[in-house]
Amino acid sequence: MFDTLSERLGGIFDGLTGRGALSEKDVNAALREIRVALLEADVALPVVKDFIDGVRNRAVGEEVIRSVKPGQQVIKIVYDALVDMLGGEEADTSLRIDSPPAIIMMAGLQGSGKTTTTGKLAKRLSEKDRKRVLLASLDTRRPAAMEQLAILADQCNENVSALPIIEGQLPADIARRALNAAKISGYDVLILDTAGRTTIDEQMMNEVAEIADIATPSETLLVADALTGQDAVETASRFHARLPLTGLVLTRMDGDGRGGAALSMRAVTGLPIKFMGVGEKLDGLDAFDAKRVAGRILGQGDIVSLVEKAAEQMDAEKAERMAEKLRKGEFDLEDMAEQFRQMQRMGGLGGLMGMLPGARKAKAAMESANLDDNVLKRQEAIILSMTRAERRKPAILNASRRKRIAAGAGVTVQEVNKVLKMHQQMAGMMKKMRTKGGMKNMMNMAQAAGVSPADLAKMGGAGGSLPGLGGGGLPPGMGGLPGLGGGKKK
Repeated sequence: MFDTLSERLGGIFDGLTGRGALSEKDVNAALREIRVALLEADVALPVVKDFIDGVRNRAVGEEVIRSVKPGQQVIKIVYDALVDMLGGEEADTSLRIDSPPAIIMMAGLQGSGKTTTTGKLAKRLSEKDRKRVLLASLDTRRPAAMEQLAILADQCNENVSALPIIEGQLPADIARRALNAAKISGYDVLILDTAGRTTIDEQMMNEVAEIADIATPSETLLVADALTGQDAVETASRFHARLPLTGLVLTRMDGDGRGGAALSMRAVTGLPIKFMGVGEKLDGLDAFDAKRVAGRILGQGDIVSLVEKAAEQMDAEKAERMAEKLRKGEFDLEDMAEQFRQMQRMGGLGGLMGMLPGARKAKAAMESANLDDNVLKRQEAIILSMTRAERRKPAILNASRRKRIAAGAGVTVQEVNKVLKMHQQMAGMMKKMRTKGGMKNMMNMAQAAGVSPADLAKMGGAGGSLPGLGGGGLPPGMGGLPGLGGGKKK
């Protein structure tokens, strides 16, 4: 997400921060490069022009030119401008779902991921907000569209249901039946999945406008594919001209290395981006936060989202057992394998790297070392090739045992040795986290990330470790993530 733009901006800022002082000429040269980077990221030209003008007015002045760290000042100004472009700190990205049954209407072009997003939103509302959700497909034209939504409802949980399918009904009639069913059955939220088209036409717009008149939704969300770039911006503008849209949902954000749609749509339409779709799984819907997204674009990471994702994926019972072991300074290979699994559930190495400060350089190091999520799976396979006694007591792993484990996992003995060395480093770090100084560092990290120290500590027990991150910190190696090998190259 935003990889291309983040890389370009990172290079520009590296040049600025490497200088002791900046002239007005230096700032203007950097702004020209930023302008090109935004245009190449497919950001709309009017948006780029307003952005650069706003940054220049603040960056070219005595405050920046003569400051102690002018390069950092410029980065801060660009960060603030990005936050404003994306909606500002006070943007309302919440859903109005207080009066049951709250009606949410989903609109968009065919192929934008509207039906999948409907299922993702239902799962999110049922789990995070404890709402009973009814889904109704109004797409009578696309083959199996209704059946697809019913399957997604079944995949969510018992608090999500799909309106029974009646063949031959028109979309308006289905909407009326869904409203009646939601009221009679006491649902908190009704989500109407309207039909999409390959192009915007009058018939389509008249149909969704009629459904909007019938349902009077509290939220009308436009689902747009981020990969379509400028086309997504045009689609949003035309829909907004005909429908009372209340917000945007951008899908396939994880596949868009440029990010132009996200940066343009809020500025062009004035509508808040409420959610970002990432991945195909039903839990792949993230709330949009301008500050967090701006931080990721500038390579500052998103530690708050990382903590939230860890908390969502955390098994409470396993976490308590881990916490008890950490209190005793214990960390065996079974614990390490669980950390690998946790990382995979949280999006793998690529997903985690995008949330950590310095992500651009860490990703480059990963690519140069040919590292990917298969590393985690391979190292987990090595641990699973051991007996339970070996996993719990690595000290007994002599040469013959290591050879047997390597053969069982289909790897070399050297790779087995790397896993064992990594375990030693992580176990040593666990013991350090028991000390007073280690806990103090963890609390400082929590405060810097904007996370409650108490919540962060509770997530990992006495050691305050983040599940999936090797406990309380990052082990030696590339970015310190388990699975990337320990120690520095000599």
